[in-house]
Amino acid sequence: MASTLQFFPSSSSSCIRILPSFRVIKPRFITLATSNSASLSSDSVGINGSSSLVKEREEKEKGSVNNGVMNGLFGSRIEEKDIDSTKQSSEDLDVLWNDGYGVNSVKDYLDIAKDMVKLDGGPPRWFTPLECGKPLKNSPVLLFLPGMDGIGLGLILHHKALGKAFEVRCMHIPTSDRTPFEGLLKIVEDAVRLEHSKFPNRPIYLVGDSLGGCLALSVAARNPSIDLVLILSNPATSFGKSQLQPLLPILETLPNELHITVPYLLSFVMGEPVKMATVNIEKGLSPAKTIEQLSENLTGLLPRLSGLADIIPKKALLWKIKLLNSAAAYTNSRLHAIKAEVLVLASGKDNMLPSGDEAQRLKTSLKNCRVRYFKDNGHTLLLEDGVNLLSVIKATHMYRHSRRYDYISDYLPPSMSEYRKFAVEGNALFRTAASAAMFSTLGDGKIVRGLEGVPTEGPILLVGYHMLMGLELPLLIEEFLRVKKVMVRGIAHPILFSTKSETAKQEFSGNDIVSLFGAVPVSASYMFKLLSTNSIVLLYPGGAREALHSKGEEYKCFWPDQPEFVRMAAQFGATIVPFGAVGEDDLAQYVLDYDDQMKIPFLGDFWREQNEQAIKLRADATGEVGNQNMFIPGLLPKIPGRLYYLFGKPIETKGKKKELKDRDNANVLYLQIKSEVENMMSYLVKKREEDPYRGIVERTLYKTFGTPLDQIPTFEP
Repeated sequence: MASTLQFFPSSSSSCIRILPSFRVIKPRFITLATSNSASLSSDSVGINGSSSLVKEREEKEKGSVNNGVMNGLFGSRIEEKDIDSTKQSSEDLDVLWNDGYGVNSVKDYLDIAKDMVKLDGGPPRWFTPLECGKPLKNSPVLLFLPGMDGIGLGLILHHKALGKAFEVRCMHIPTSDRTPFEGLLKIVEDAVRLEHSKFPNRPIYLVGDSLGGCLALSVAARNPSIDLVLILSNPATSFGKSQLQPLLPILETLPNELHITVPYLLSFVMGEPVKMATVNIEKGLSPAKTIEQLSENLTGLLPRLSGLADIIPKKALLWKIKLLNSAAAYTNSRLHAIKAEVLVLASGKDNMLPSGDEAQRLKTSLKNCRVRYFKDNGHTLLLEDGVNLLSVIKATHMYRHSRRYDYISDYLPPSMSEYRKFAVEGNALFRTAASAAMFSTLGDGKIVRGLEGVPTEGPILLVGYHMLMGLELPLLIEEFLRVKKVMVRGIAHPILFSTKSETAKQEFSGNDIVSLFGAVPVSASYMFKLLSTNSIVLLYPGGAREALHSKGEEYKCFWPDQPEFVRMAAQFGATIVPFGAVGEDDLAQYVLDYDDQMKIPFLGDFWREQNEQAIKLRADATGEVGNQNMFIPGLLPKIPGRLYYLFGKPIETKGKKKELKDRDNANVLYLQIKSEVENMMSYLVKKREEDPYRGIVERTLYKTFGTPLDQIPTFEP
């Protein structure tokens, strides 16, 4: 079988692109090497940790196809100054960018893996899938360490997304390779140390799947001084407790002619077939269409499972089982030495490993470990629907370029798939119930439907009223994304970013979504950074006091006396846009406020204890502004009415820096903004009485004519 070798220059080294002549290999692979691949520099990572072995193998197989396929070598050292000249921040990534999630599926994995093993042979090596594309400049390196299959395609659903944020390199362990665990560990460790020597101030990401999780943990234990971020998908540290242990002796005595049945067994033990088959099914289809497409995907998937017999032949399977046992034993004896930042992704339906229990053990044993629990997924978590790896990394604030996460420079905007999943689909019920009517004010004072009057050229400061429980937030953020294609960065209470209450069964939560869509903890420094980067910033001066107000306090502003946000806005010439929002009383009946709950035995004690431990803001403030007790209001749903928003006339501060530096002048503008917010809410409360479609019944009847929610009529402004 012929292959074509093409050489092309890279910023760090010469690269070899292997273009197999057969049709089925969709992702092709880049291998990094020195300009003369037959001669390696002393600091290159060689196969099995030895560059001399590479040279010996290349001379032995000179002219062979296998000599080129994924001969994974990291390039020779690059001086730090070469990278500094090409620095690029994540701001170059557009809002609602295409992350490619859902394009590939497990069928692609099986097709490509089957053909990869046909050309297989030789020792373990590194490769980069071409579909990862070109990452943002100054991106950290991500090393993918595969599970027991060893192919290195376990991230196939995530290649394009991860390829934007990382320099992705995947480890490939050929089926015929018998390198012991310590040998594999040496290869990964050499790669990590080389990368660290080139860029000592950057983190290095190790994504370990099952067996790869043991490799990642062991490397971290042996290199505590290197800044490593470990993402572990159902790590095999619990292999000694595997549900498969009773079956292992049977596999050794199974006749070769029956081995073809083993892949079918393993596929159902290791993964959730339905989850695998639903990856590329378009969301929002009718139930009949969804079932039809799912049936087609399953029909196409099941015949391909026989290919696992070639991907993991009997001898390789028995070797991998021994490898898993030695990997688990080696790793568990060194957990105490791990200082790296660790995120465990654990499946609730893992039929191969007790991953849920193991997540609890690792969270307790490791110094810096968090967990995200996926209750409906199987062992092959990264090949199943519902898990976008980059989304998880971003939402847990683990994507960074230096030792410490920066909410501004390390933030990556939401992709189109994230917007569809969390905003469009996640808010579907609430959007239908609330059917927000948004208005804005043009420069001449005219009020119009929509966001036409709100500028998008930053820096912009949106200042408004915080409705009960922040009910206005989801639809506001979504509307700016949908209409303006811009990200609004909200200033939020630090409690939303606290990890103290996280458990080993912590699922992807609302707090994760808040982080994913750009919220930052309230602080003057973060607001300063946001305005300095021309961001659109959302500020609620009333904060938690407004969002957790008492009964009878709806639409009342609880703002502090300090006009500091006005002075900061003027420093950057930001445009201030005041806004009001009403409708909380149309959606829910307020039953139990803080005072009510404090009178209830046990519940009052619970909230008292929680507030003693909570992060205190404005602790030195007096009056109602300083009354920021945290609790969950007791609400009863109503037959939904409607949410209304009104954005006021933009207020320019450009050229007024000196004028507004004076506290008295700033205070005058501050009070003007507060008054406008209160007047806009009064206006909306009055005008909503004129809305013939304020009730959900009327809107539902109107919607039967095919009218989109945002076009259902409302009152005339």
